[in-house]
Amino acid sequence: MTTSDLPPYPPIDPSTFDLIIIGTGLPASLISAASSASGKSVLHLDPNPFYGSHFSSLSVPDLSSFLNSHSAPPSNTHDENLSLTTRPLFSDVEISNFAPEILDQHSRKFNLDLSGPRILFCADKSIELMLKSGASQYVEFKSVDASFVGDGDGKLWSVPDSRAAIFKDKTLSLLEKNQLMRFFKLVQGHLSNNESEESENGAKISAADLESLFVEFLTKMKLPPKIKSIVLYAIAMADYDQENMEVRKGLLKTKDGIDRLALYIASVGRFQNALGALIYPIYGQGELAQAFCRRAAVKGCLYVLRMPVISLLKDEDSGSYKGVRLTSGQDIFSQKLVLDPSFSVPGPLASAPCEQIQDSFQVLSLIDDKVKVARGICITKSSLKPDISNCLVFFPPRSLSPEQVTSIRVLQLSSNLAVCPSGMFVLYFSALCDEANEGKKLLHAALNALLKLLASGKAENSSAVQSEDTEHVEPTLLWSALYIQELTKGQFESVSSTPMPDGNLNYNDLLDATEKLFQNMYPNEEFFPETSEPENSEEDAGLTLET
Repeated sequence: MTTSDLPPYPPIDPSTFDLIIIGTGLPASLISAASSASGKSVLHLDPNPFYGSHFSSLSVPDLSSFLNSHSAPPSNTHDENLSLTTRPLFSDVEISNFAPEILDQHSRKFNLDLSGPRILFCADKSIELMLKSGASQYVEFKSVDASFVGDGDGKLWSVPDSRAAIFKDKTLSLLEKNQLMRFFKLVQGHLSNNESEESENGAKISAADLESLFVEFLTKMKLPPKIKSIVLYAIAMADYDQENMEVRKGLLKTKDGIDRLALYIASVGRFQNALGALIYPIYGQGELAQAFCRRAAVKGCLYVLRMPVISLLKDEDSGSYKGVRLTSGQDIFSQKLVLDPSFSVPGPLASAPCEQIQDSFQVLSLIDDKVKVARGICITKSSLKPDISNCLVFFPPRSLSPEQVTSIRVLQLSSNLAVCPSGMFVLYFSALCDEANEGKKLLHAALNALLKLLASGKAENSSAVQSEDTEHVEPTLLWSALYIQELTKGQFESVSSTPMPDGNLNYNDLLDATEKLFQNMYPNEEFFPETSEPENSEEDAGLTLET
């Protein structure tokens, strides 16, 4: 969009704020809401016509446009101050349309997540933060029905993640069920008696075991390979191959594995309407950023969309940041600035006088600089399981090829979440990778495995597939987008930057990084002080789960 295409805006009044934030991604929206709740005056700008930035949920044409525009080289602008330029954070964008007539008819009826797959645990930090801040009033959720582990032949096995699920699972032998039940009992006993580290049956997880590798502890517990794989990659959700000592990336210690299992166990049954541990917001993940923006607006934050910032202003005497110049030509001043990760500032800004140079730059999340996230989105006409609408699928390392060193995650969503038209499904793929070719191979391998599954189930669903047009059978795969996303770290300087979406399924690491950024900015303020909400039980305090 060029400057001439932008609608005219009246001058922003006042012209001075405590904080200016550019971009409405989830971390930026959290900082906006937290700062506003602490009494700061906040101006929140976004050059886009929608909320969410890299965390948004978009229609098919808007998502395609966003990916293409954010994978292009930046356009250089010149200004007597510090020009604000964009940097490409997506690459190798590959968009395919296999049913143009259908997609053209329904393209605006999709809410596609840029940073999928994403879910929320019923007991994780994001839920606690939404309840604490009051943002939960603006979002509704549905349960994710089931989780599966897949292989290259297109077969799916249920993830037995609770006592009831273990008993119902017909693919497990009686011995495997007993082994898994004993393991879960040990973990639950350890968690409920963690001071003495003793479980109900007298066994304990020793300090030495807690410091050992989780995969070694599972072997010590005599869990067979199939059960180990389910625990490691579908419940603890490890990223990298835990048994390949040559990779030596992301190896979980037992204490970390137990913490992840604790989150899973605490999430099962927390909400009455949630079938398992996982939930997803109706209308897409972009609703989370909007919820915190709405909360910020209630507390006095001023929002202006479709407002690009062309440059930063610096104080001539000190050389430090003092404000921004808008595309409208107006200069706005503030003490602090937070940037969306797609923006970069050429040239240095002076750090505050009291800071040492090495202390003025703080990494807010631990990310390997070389690691990227390969992401994929597919629109299909068939469900992976005929009787299941929304589900997770995990492809553990080596499940698709001997060279696969990372876990691949897939989330299927249906029209009951208002993310696609009735009769269609959206599949999100993600996998960590070191370079684009590796990432694309992982995505294609997972997609091919699932297409086998969809093709095998197509005969059963053929009447439904042909219902709209009896003259021909529509393709199972209607549309796809594959792309590589950079992982940027949040940074704290005189001008701060929020992180890009990470490769995790949940938001916990991003929330930690965002809270750390806020505490660096405002060390004497609480990250969301308690709100005076009506006295509800913790389970339903403003959080809506539809059945």
